[in-house]
Amino acid sequence: FSTQQGSESLLYVTFNHELSDLDKQLLEIYAANVAISYENLLMREDIQETQKELVYMLGEAVEQRSKETGAHVKRVAQISQLLARAYGLPEREAELIKLASPLHDVGKIGIPDHILNKPGKHTADEWETMKTHSLIGEDILAKSDKRILQLGSIIAGQHHEKWDGNGYPRGLKGEDIHIAGRITALADVFDALGSKRCYKDAWPIEKIIELIKGESGKQFEPKLVELFEANIDKLVAIREKFPDSHN
Repeated sequence: FSTQQGSESLLYVTFNHELSDLDKQLLEIYAANVAISYENLLMREDIQETQKELVYMLGEAVEQRSKETGAHVKRVAQISQLLARAYGLPEREAELIKLASPLHDVGKIGIPDHILNKPGKHTADEWETMKTHSLIGEDILAKSDKRILQLGSIIAGQHHEKWDGNGYPRGLKGEDIHIAGRITALADVFDALGSKRCYKDAWPIEKIIELIKGESGKQFEPKLVELFEANIDKLVAIREKFPDSHN
């Protein structure tokens, strides 16, 4: 059976009796329905793969505008999925966090270049402008009804919130912060500290571990920090698997 999309399906059926004309007609209808169902499955998989690629491409486009040439969004995605699994979240939820987390900084598209790429320390006014990227990203993605982009909206709006309530933009505290936001926050900081930026050099892994441990109960959920420590070798392996292109 050939479909309009160009795919071909072969259905093999055995019978223990001679087929009547009615049997043949019913079989043709059945075969056509099977082929159409299979084609719909292939189309659905293609759409899902396209959506995943577009999420990565959008995240990477924002990174490149920030003068970043590395694989930050891919590493954040992998690290977030690992931490979500370690946290005990269902596999489907861990996969969804992996797919949505590359969108965490999409709101930077609304930040002027002279602030976004400033090599030195921001002034107070510049920092207030910089912080608006969380709400900008949240607003952009909230317009969609797709699950990945809906979760991306939550992550964009909450990945700078802190466990102790001293984060931004809303000062959310503890479990009021969505688990995806809590996980992506740690993944983002871990990877960003280990990467060279226009305003800093890459930190050594020992210094990164020390800082994140010191932020347990402050910036990060204590349970997540424990899981971070327990899985540090796997997290470092992710960084090595997806190196920055300038390294």
